[in-house]
Amino acid sequence: MKKNRTTLFNVPVGQLTEEQAPSELSELAETIARHDRLYYGKDQPEITDAEYDALRRRNNAIEARFPHLILPDSPSRRVGTEPAAGFRKMRHAIPMTSLENALTLDQMRKFLDGVRNFILELHNPDVSIELVGEPKIDGLSCSLRYEKGLLVLGLTRGNGIEGEDVTANVRTIKEIPRRLHGKGWPDVLEVRGEVYLSDEDFLRLNDQQELAGGKPFANPRNAAAGGLRQLDPDVTAHRPLRFFAYAWGEVSAPIAQTQWEARRKLKEWGFELNEPSGLVNVVDSDYTTLSGYYENIHNHRSSLGFSVDGVVMKVNRLVWQDRLGYDSRSPRWAIAWKFPPEQAMTVIRNIVVQIGRLGRATPVANLAPINVGGVLVSRATLHNQDEIERKDIREDDTVIIQRAGDVIPQVVEVVKDRRPVHSRPYLFPTHCPVCGSTLAREEDAAETYCTGGLVCQAQVKERLLHFVSRNAFDIEGLGEKNIGLFYEKGLIRTPVDIFTLEERDRHSDQPLSAWKGWGDTSAHNLFDAIRRARTISLDRFIYALGIRQVGEATARLLARHYLTRTNWCRSMEAAVDPDSEARKDLLSINGIGESMAEDIVSFFREPQNQEVLNKLYSPRDDSESLVTVRDFEPMTMASPVSGKTVVFTGRMETMSRSEAKAHAERSGANVASSVSRKTDYVVTGPGAGSKEKEARKLGLTILSEREWLDLIRKV
Repeated sequence: MKKNRTTLFNVPVGQLTEEQAPSELSELAETIARHDRLYYGKDQPEITDAEYDALRRRNNAIEARFPHLILPDSPSRRVGTEPAAGFRKMRHAIPMTSLENALTLDQMRKFLDGVRNFILELHNPDVSIELVGEPKIDGLSCSLRYEKGLLVLGLTRGNGIEGEDVTANVRTIKEIPRRLHGKGWPDVLEVRGEVYLSDEDFLRLNDQQELAGGKPFANPRNAAAGGLRQLDPDVTAHRPLRFFAYAWGEVSAPIAQTQWEARRKLKEWGFELNEPSGLVNVVDSDYTTLSGYYENIHNHRSSLGFSVDGVVMKVNRLVWQDRLGYDSRSPRWAIAWKFPPEQAMTVIRNIVVQIGRLGRATPVANLAPINVGGVLVSRATLHNQDEIERKDIREDDTVIIQRAGDVIPQVVEVVKDRRPVHSRPYLFPTHCPVCGSTLAREEDAAETYCTGGLVCQAQVKERLLHFVSRNAFDIEGLGEKNIGLFYEKGLIRTPVDIFTLEERDRHSDQPLSAWKGWGDTSAHNLFDAIRRARTISLDRFIYALGIRQVGEATARLLARHYLTRTNWCRSMEAAVDPDSEARKDLLSINGIGESMAEDIVSFFREPQNQEVLNKLYSPRDDSESLVTVRDFEPMTMASPVSGKTVVFTGRMETMSRSEAKAHAERSGANVASSVSRKTDYVVTGPGAGSKEKEARKLGLTILSEREWLDLIRKV
């Protein structure tokens, strides 16, 4: 590799004068930044690791001698999560989905009932479901790609579709093999697992933080996440990060027939596994073994040596995993059985009402800070007015709070024998605390909403924050602080303003780079992040709009059904008419009910929403739109039914109805719940009724189950 040895920085640090130091720090910052770009952005390093480390050590030594001269863009300040903007984002070959949670044995029963209902063979109660149990590690999910046995790529989970390229950082983790051990691994193997810190290493790291005058980490997960997402791999190397492997993504050849066998293979190939694991058999309604495994991990969690917040149960047979597949957000063959929420006692200092992006008024208790399960908690949700009245929650009350996972804590109960003598019931406000508009509550509804709409600053800011959030447009640098700043200065009031900000800034008398606390680098990074965000997938675009009831899963359902932005928008505009074919088509989508459909079309009824949409994707004078929305690209096998709409009616005989629908979706078809003129196929079985009659009336293609299976097997 070509080496570009520098002739700068020859004067020993101890002999540098205060007049010489500023220019050298500036040159060091520029030189290190250049080599960062070559190494991370282009994978074309021009100097050795030792030479690069020497540059950083010299920069740190000069800063230690002249701390008042540290530059705002100093390499030493690139720590924590903010430098993530420097990571390249890459699409996962297979999405990294999250797991559904169970909190009780009853919820585990429902999960297993779902597995039994899905797999036809399991309709026989005498056939057991074999599960693999694993401790649920509280760390950061990561994917490692090996080609011909060599580690070539490391990605964070990100939003599940795209992750951050942290290849250089994962190579510093000792428990991650750079070359696979043993033999028998496929040419392409994507290993998935968790980056974490052991309890002992976490305590030692926090001791070091405090000795250095730094802020201790709240929990091992935060410390692990911050360590993995460092722009400087040398910083990552000095964090005692570890890795447990427990799953896989893309593989060029099957690696096993069962989850248990696959775990053994991963061990042979050089990976540490999350233990203690176990095989659990569930026969009919006997959950003794299942509960026993759960209780064993729960009772011994403090002695495992690492943080766990539950157990993960996976169907062992991989052929069943494949048949069960995924719903819109999670695998049907695995679930996280979480441990009971941890509780603590504290005092409510005051109660405030927060206004969300859709105007929902949510009461929140500000608490005397208390540590719950390793996390410092200072607020808890009170949900709504009814909840406050039912539990008789008041300011200055002593309360029991609990948290489960990353969910905002909630008040479990009031300790009434500690209530102050002069306590008074809390009166829910009648007007919005932000804009003064009336707070309204529909009859028989639990939620209260601000009627201010776009007049309410809270709603506008929250909508903007949602628009730029990680799973929407994902614009680094537009967090709560900067959105608030730009809103107050009148620079960003609608999503359109975000994408015209740079153009307006160029013609401003006071450009962003001249603002206090900003500068050329900060302004450039923000505008660069906005430019990168101009192209977005259809599902993330729909989610970004912040339509009531439309979360990530529903946005993906809509994108899968309509495929293109133009098709979706035109259909929603037509669906405003409740008697239209477009409304019937919308309601035919599995998972879309009357209430949700009404919220979606209501968004399109509003002229200001239509105006924003038109400005976002209509060509401007230079023939370029502000935003480009990519067509939805479902990850499906090649199939003659891709993009077709199918309705199932009657009883399926070779597989359950649930499996038939899932199989159709994996083949690229859209499964609808009702028949319309847009239906391509109606698959009938014994007991088919009104849907088959309607299909014949409309002259649609009707297939038997066997004919349908023959069709989707054609490639």
